[in-house]
Amino acid sequence: MASISLPLSSQTAAKSTTSGQLVVFTAPSGVGKGTLLRRLLERYPDIQLSISATTRQPRPGEEHGKHYYFVSRPDFEAMVQQGQLLEWAEFAGNLYGTPRQPLDAMISQGNLVILEIELAGARQVRETLPEARQIFVLPPSLEELETRIRQRGQDSEAAIAKRLAKAQIEIEAAHEFDIQIINDDLEQATHELEKAVFTPAATKEGPPPLPPETQPPT
Repeated sequence: MASISLPLSSQTAAKSTTSGQLVVFTAPSGVGKGTLLRRLLERYPDIQLSISATTRQPRPGEEHGKHYYFVSRPDFEAMVQQGQLLEWAEFAGNLYGTPRQPLDAMISQGNLVILEIELAGARQVRETLPEARQIFVLPPSLEELETRIRQRGQDSEAAIAKRLAKAQIEIEAAHEFDIQIINDDLEQATHELEKAVFTPAATKEGPPPLPPETQPPT
């Protein structure tokens, strides 16, 4: 079976004196979830990202253990059978899942770990790790989401319609999450994400650890 070991950045991360925290981060496609996450990581670089395993082939520039854990389908299926995945799903003929071992190791070291995932995966995580904090990012409206998708100029009319139909289903499930953030103004949404991640009121079992040697900006 392909080796899935803890990435170097996680192995060498400073340990916190408190227990770690998993944050599940979900949003419909086109809402700006990736932009929000990048801004958060720029401000708090010691936050850890969970790395998924996949059976798809690496794209140019992608590295095993950094962008994904690239494994064969038989190895992935063995991981499912052995209970090594927190969640998994199939998209476009490829399997994707969240390996437990690296995630558990980062959390046990006292890290705050973000798992960027779709609705189906978030529901699976909720069943197995109910203590994980779950955040859902919403568009101001479906009309605004459609505008953003069209402005990217990457999708056909059929693809846009499919994205919007899926987004409607996902938005209707937003109430399942602990925290909802509307990405209307990027700076305000980033501020709301910071509060959701770091303030005690947003946690289930007390405040998560601040990244080592990192303090919220003033």
